[in-house]
Amino acid sequence: MKVEVYGLRLDRDIGPGYNLAEAIVRAAEGIGGLRDGDVVVVTSKVVSKAEGRVVKLDEVRPSEFAVKLSEYLGKPPEVVELILRESRSIVRMGRGVVVVEDSRGMVCANAGVDVSNAPPGHAVLLPVDPDESARRLREELERLTGRRVAVVISDTQGRPLRRGQVDVAVGCSGLKPIRDRRGERDLYGYELKVKEVAVADEVASAAELVMGQADEGVPVAVVRGVVFEEGEGARELIRPREEDLFR
Repeated sequence: MKVEVYGLRLDRDIGPGYNLAEAIVRAAEGIGGLRDGDVVVVTSKVVSKAEGRVVKLDEVRPSEFAVKLSEYLGKPPEVVELILRESRSIVRMGRGVVVVEDSRGMVCANAGVDVSNAPPGHAVLLPVDPDESARRLREELERLTGRRVAVVISDTQGRPLRRGQVDVAVGCSGLKPIRDRRGERDLYGYELKVKEVAVADEVASAAELVMGQADEGVPVAVVRGVVFEEGEGARELIRPREEDLFR
């Protein structure tokens, strides 16, 4: 089995109304075009910019709580206000980071609100519904190319028990995000009891190797050769609260 990962550089700055599907198809011409079974991975920030999820910070009016919290976190109060607006609840705080359960149900730092690779004086929010964004993009790519592809929308996240950050899937379409191997047998015949492979996260992390987290000039990757089941929705990757040992 061979897996290939190709980074795609888009042709111009991205803003509201940008046709992401057409730009990806043009960029993919450099690798011979999209093929059946390709997984197209797109950074959440690019999707957000195309969907207009960019906020001018001087138009944000922080609440009194946001102002107090900003002093503790060392973040601009406008950014803290956006984090609070994007969150259901605060999970942990400290060292300049607030870990929240965001409006999509994901537990992540700062609700995905980011000022890096954003226009000066602006912040970029996560897509409102990354799974729906992935579905629309997949359908448009398939319409333009006639190929059956999958789409993963990725974002950078830390991990509570390990240092460093990796890209994970926050949205997906055309790809079942988890391969359930429970009930299979290992090399020695033992039955697997808990083996569930987060295929969508693995694809997102592989794509990040060619995209890079700081260089938004390569915000798209094509991962070719991955064997996956068809399915929908990265929400399946979110661990239910009743199964969470850390909350």
